[in-house]
Parts: sequence; C-alpha cells; structure tokens
Amino acid sequence: MKYIKLILITLIFTNCQAQSNKLLISERLISDWSKFPIYPRLIENNNGSEEWKEEYKYLDSIEVYGTTYLSDGLQIQGLIAKPKKSGNYPCVIYNRGGNRDFGALLVAHGAMILGKIAKEGYVVIASQYRGNGGSEGQEEFGGKDINDVVILTEVLKEVECADAEKIGMYGWSRGGMMTYIALTKTDKIKAAVVGGAVSDNWATIKDRPEVETNVIAEIIPNYEEAKEEELNKRSAIMWVDKFPKDVPILMLHGNADWRVKPEQSLKLALEFEKYRIPYRLIMFEGGDHGISEHGDEVNEQVLSWFDRYLKNAETLPNMEYHGR
Repeated sequence: MKYIKLILITLIFTNCQAQSNKLLISERLISDWSKFPIYPRLIENNNGSEEWKEEYKYLDSIEVYGTTYLSDGLQIQGLIAKPKKSGNYPCVIYNRGGNRDFGALLVAHGAMILGKIAKEGYVVIASQYRGNGGSEGQEEFGGKDINDVVILTEVLKEVECADAEKIGMYGWSRGGMMTYIALTKTDKIKAAVVGGAVSDNWATIKDRPEVETNVIAEIIPNYEEAKEEELNKRSAIMWVDKFPKDVPILMLHGNADWRVKPEQSLKLALEFEKYRIPYRLIMFEGGDHGISEHGDEVNEQVLSWFDRYLKNAETLPNMEYHGR
C-alpha cells in the first residue's frame, strides 16, 4: 500500500511538472463572429438569412482562436488560425506591424490575414508582443520582445495539427524587422516573407523624424544613452552577414510606400547579393505601404512561396554563379 501511494504521488508530481512546463496556456475558440465589429463586412443578407460573402466562405473551413502563451515567464496574447479538418499542417508565424495599439491584432486579422493562409492548409500563429493587447511586460520594438516571436517555434509543438518541423515566418512593416531579427536568432524557420519591411531604422527616422520622437525614443530602453547601438541592433542592413544562407526570403514592397521607403528593401537586396542570401524581391508599381492596390497578387505570391519551401520542401536555389 505504501508503494502504491508513493507511485501515485510521483505520478501527480510528474504530471504537474509537465503542465508547468507548457508554453501554451490557453486557446479560446472564436465561435460567434457576430460579437465583433468585423462581422457586417463578412456577411450578406440572402432571403432574410445572414450568410458569408462569397470571398469569406472559407471561414466555415477554419477555426480562429485567441491564445495566451509564455515568453520569458510573461503571459503573451495572440491569435491562431488553422483548418478545421484534422491533419498535420505546416506552420506560419505572422509578425504584426505597428507599435503599441497601432497595428495591434484584432479578430479581423484572424479572419482576413491569418485565415486566408490557414484555409490553404496552414496553422498560422501571431503574437501581440509583450506589453500589447493585454500581454504582460513592456514592448521594446525589436529588443527583448523578439523572444515573443522566436518562442512561437516551441509553442507550435503544443498546437494540435501543427507540423513544427515546417515553419515559415511572415512579417509586415515592423513585423518585417522582427522577421529579419528572428532569422538570426533561430534555425527553426524554413522560409520567410516580408512586406514593406523596416531594414534600416536610420533611414526611417531620416525620412520620418516623428517616428523617432513618438515611437522609437519612447519604447526602446536606454535609447538616449545608446542610440547608435540600439538602432543598429534593429537594422538588418547593418548585419547581413548574420543571415542564414538556407532560408529563402521573399521581399515585397510598394514603390509608392511613404511609411517605409522602397529604398530600404532595394538596398538590403543588394547586400543579400553580396552574401549570396537566397531572396526574391518584388516591387509593386504604385503600391502603398500595405500594397493594397495589388492585394490578390500579394496573397498569391505569399502562398506560392510557402507552398514551395514548406509544403513541397523544394530544393533551395543554387546561389553560386553558374550557367553559360
């Protein structure tokens, strides 16, 4: 009897310890879309009944969750979108743009950004970053909050239907900056896509001085004392030699983007050339910061890239100079 009690105590202790080591604290299914402001945009009235508009009927094939996970001991909020059909799906980590409340993830992002990728057979996860959207901690605009992105490669191991051996990363604007930094911090990413990405914060504050005053100086710790160091840490153009050479990067930029000038991607591409980093750069004529004028083509390019290198495990391009 004594041995049985000992075994039971051991099992209980082991189980509690295993639970305490979990990173994914909760997944909260969004089951009633009518509670959210995005709902009227998604539906139409058909003979007195509400139905999804044709372009949003895919919402019946996916599930969207609000999530809480751990990063450096902090509880971080985010979203997950995944197919309803059971399976083992490749994954995409989506990095939001903006800072603080500007650009914060909404249920609408789950439906219209994460959801459009999930419907094609992907598990898509996104972070609010620390200090944002109910997350604990303090945002640092590419400082310690980069850990909130990198740890998602481990969180995905706890998500049902997620193939954590096939992970891509997709970031826009500040999220592109987060993607660039993350690629130097983890070897778990197999392919990356960035749009309107910040790659040179020195250029950003030259073009838009108010960004330094109203954003960077306010949320980067010790900024005034270590301005050069902190800006360089967040500017990929300064450390292209640290990029992995086995992660293909798709760069998308609108050449009418006033928030992040297209020169940032053009100059980074030239540096990728020097170091033979596999990349493809697409400049969209007249495209704004979100390349909204070419939305369908952007979505096609993003999905095609991830299909090639995640779903189909396509061989990396030969970056050695070759041919006749």
